Amino acid sequence: MDGNDMSGAGKCPVMHGGMTSIGRTVMEWWPNALNLDILSQHDTKTDPMGKDFDYRIELETLDVTALKRDMTAIMTESKAWWPADWGHYGGLMIRLAWHAAGSYRLFDGRGGGGTGNQRFAPLNSWPDNGNLDKARRLLWPIKKKYGNKVSWADLYILAGNVAYESMGLKTFGFAFGRKDIWAPERDVYWGSEKEWLAESVQRYANAEDPASLEAPLGAVHMGLIYVNPQGRDGKPDPLKSAQDVRVTFARMAMNDEETVALTAGGHTVGKAHGNGLESNLGPAPEAAPIEEQGFGWMNHKTRGIGRDAVTSGLEGAWTTHPTKWDNGYFDLLLNHDWELKKSPAGAWQWQPVDIKEEDMPVDVEDPSIRCMPIMTDADMAMKMDPEYRKISERFYNDFEYFSETFARAWFKLTHRDLGPKARYFGPEVPAEDLIWQDPVPAGNTGYDVDAVKAKIAASGLSMSDMVSTAWDSARTYRGSDMRGGANGARIRLAPQKDWEGNEPARLARVLKVLEGIAAGTGASVADVIVLAGNVGVEQAVKAAGFNVTVPFAPGRGDATAEMTDADSFDAMEPVNDGYRNWQKADYDVSPEELMLDRSQLLGLTAPEMTVLVGGMRVMGTNHGGTKHGVFTDKVGALTTDFFVNVTDSENYWRPSGNGIYEIRDRKTDAVKWTATRMDLVFGSNSILRAYSEVYAQDDGKEKFVKDFVAAWTKVMNADRFDIA
Repeated sequence: MDGNDMSGAGKCPVMHGGMTSIGRTVMEWWPNALNLDILSQHDTKTDPMGKDFDYRIELETLDVTALKRDMTAIMTESKAWWPADWGHYGGLMIRLAWHAAGSYRLFDGRGGGGTGNQRFAPLNSWPDNGNLDKARRLLWPIKKKYGNKVSWADLYILAGNVAYESMGLKTFGFAFGRKDIWAPERDVYWGSEKEWLAESVQRYANAEDPASLEAPLGAVHMGLIYVNPQGRDGKPDPLKSAQDVRVTFARMAMNDEETVALTAGGHTVGKAHGNGLESNLGPAPEAAPIEEQGFGWMNHKTRGIGRDAVTSGLEGAWTTHPTKWDNGYFDLLLNHDWELKKSPAGAWQWQPVDIKEEDMPVDVEDPSIRCMPIMTDADMAMKMDPEYRKISERFYNDFEYFSETFARAWFKLTHRDLGPKARYFGPEVPAEDLIWQDPVPAGNTGYDVDAVKAKIAASGLSMSDMVSTAWDSARTYRGSDMRGGANGARIRLAPQKDWEGNEPARLARVLKVLEGIAAGTGASVADVIVLAGNVGVEQAVKAAGFNVTVPFAPGRGDATAEMTDADSFDAMEPVNDGYRNWQKADYDVSPEELMLDRSQLLGLTAPEMTVLVGGMRVMGTNHGGTKHGVFTDKVGALTTDFFVNVTDSENYWRPSGNGIYEIRDRKTDAVKWTATRMDLVFGSNSILRAYSEVYAQDDGKEKFVKDFVAAWTKVMNADRFDIA
C-alpha cells in the first residue's frame, strides 16, 4: 500500500464533543428530558482564579483615583481601528454600561451588569449590543494594567460613570463589588423565539395589551434591551411606543419620572449609527470567523467606521452638543416639530421640520459639517404621551432637578442587581439608604441563643410550623440580584404576609408566637424565625436517632414597612415550591422545571436540592398539610424513607388525575402513597435518581442528616453577606 494513501482524508480523527459545531448534546437527542444544567453552571472548574481568590481583598489594593484618571484619559484617545465620535468615547462607554445593566428584569432578578456576562453569548452577540465588542476591547488596556484588582463587571459599569463625569454630570456615586463569571449564564430565559428581532406578537398574550408581555421578559423583541427604536414592530407610533416603554421600564421597577430621566439622560450624549447598509456587516462576534478574534459586525466591503459606522441603523445625534451634559435633549425635543424620515440604512427616525444650522450637531469627524439631529420613536413618546410630557417639561424647566433625578436613576439602573449595601465597596458608595436596596437594620447579637431555643421548643408550635415558616422566609432569596431571604423578616410585612404560598392564616398564628418570644428575649424576629426552623430540624434529627446542632449565626435585623418597596416585592411572589410540594396554578413549563428554577435562584446544587426535598417531605412540611410525597410512617423524623421508597422497584406509579400519582404495591395493588411530579422526578430522572440512591442505601442515613443540615444552613444564611 502506498505510504501516502490519503483515502481517509476528510474523516475527523477525534471524537467530537457535544458542544462542537457538528456534535450533538444529550438534550438534543431527548429534548423532553429534565435538564439539570442550570444547577451546575459556574462550576469552580471553569473559574481560572481558584478557590482562594477573594475579589474583596483585591479591591482593597485598588487605587480608584488612578483607575478613574486612566479611564478618563482613554475617553479622548481615539483609535484608528475604531475612531471615537467627536474624539470622545463617552457615548460608546455609556451605552456599554447601560446595556450591561439594562438587561436586568424584576421578575426573577436575572440579567443586569453584576457578573460581566456581556462578555459571553448570547449577550455579546445580541443585535442591540452591536459594536459594543469595540467598547469592551477599548477597555482592555485598563483591565490589563489593573488586573485582578478590578473585575470586568465593575469596569463596564464604571466606564459609564466616568464617561458621564467627563462630560459634566455629577454622578450619585459608584460601588465596586461585582464578581466576574467565566462562562455564559445558561439559566436566563430570554424568550422562545428562534430568530433575532422576531415579531413582538410572540411575546404577548394579547398583542394590543403591552402589559401582557410574557413574564419574566422585559424587552419587546428577542435581542433588544427594551423597545424597538423605530416603533412597535418597526412601525412608528409614539403613543404605542409610550405604552411599551412604560411596561418595560416598570419591569425594572422604574416609575415614569425615572423612565423619562433615563431616556433623556441616555440620549443627551452620543449618537445612533446608521450611515451605511446593514447588509455590508459581517456576523456577530459569536458567529464571526476565527481571524476576527472576537470582533463582530465587521464591515469589509465599505469604510464602515467613524461617520460611516452602522449599528442600530438609525443615524444621528439627539442634541446639539453630544459630548456635553446639558439640557439640549429637551430643548430640541420640545421646541421643534418633528417628521418621519428614513436613515441611510433604511430605518425609521424622526427629524426636525425646521432647525437653525447652529442648533445642528457637527459631524463626528469634520466639525465644519453640520448634521441633522434625530429622535427615535421612544424619544417622541416623551413628548406625545401626556404623563411623559408633563415630566419632560418639568425637567426642561429645572435642569438641576433633571440632573439629580437622572443621576439617582442611573445609580439605580447600574446597581440594582448588586444586592444590598453590605456588598458595596469603594470610596464613592453613597451614605444614603435607598428603599430599592432593601435596607435592613443591624440586629442584636448579644442575647442568649440557647434560652431563645428553649422558649421556642416550649411554645407549642409543631415541627411543621417551625420548619415551614423558616423555609418560607428564607426561600425568597435570589442569587440573581441578591434580594430576598430571611434577614429583615419581611415575611411578616406586606406583601409577603399575604402570599398564598406562605399560607397566611397559618403564618399569622406562628408569627404571633415567635414575635412574642423575640420581644421577651432581645432577639430579632428574623433570628427567631430561623432559630425556630433550626429547632424543628434538630427535633427531626433526634427523632431519626442522631444528635446534631444546626449552625446558627445571630445578627439578623427586622425591616419595617417604611424600609420595604412593597411594589417591587410583589414580583417576587413564588408560584411554585417543590420543597413544600406546592404550585399555585398550571404553567407552560412542568412543576419540576419550576423547582429547578427556584433551586438555581437559591444557589443550590442538584445534590443539595435532592437532600432538601427528601428531608422536607419526611418532616411533614407540605403546603396545606398535603400527604403527597410523604413516603414514611414516621413523619417528623429526618429519615431516608423518601429515597428508600421512591427508588423501591416493588412499587409502581400510576396517574390518578390532576397531576397526582398513586404509588401502589406490586403484590397487593394497594395504594401506599400519593405523589406529584416533583416527587416522581427523583426516581425517574437518571441524575436525580443517582443522588437519591446514595441516600436510599443502608449506609446513607448519617450522610443524609449531615448533608441536609449543611444545605438547610446554606439557605438560611444565603443573604448573610455580613458573615460570608
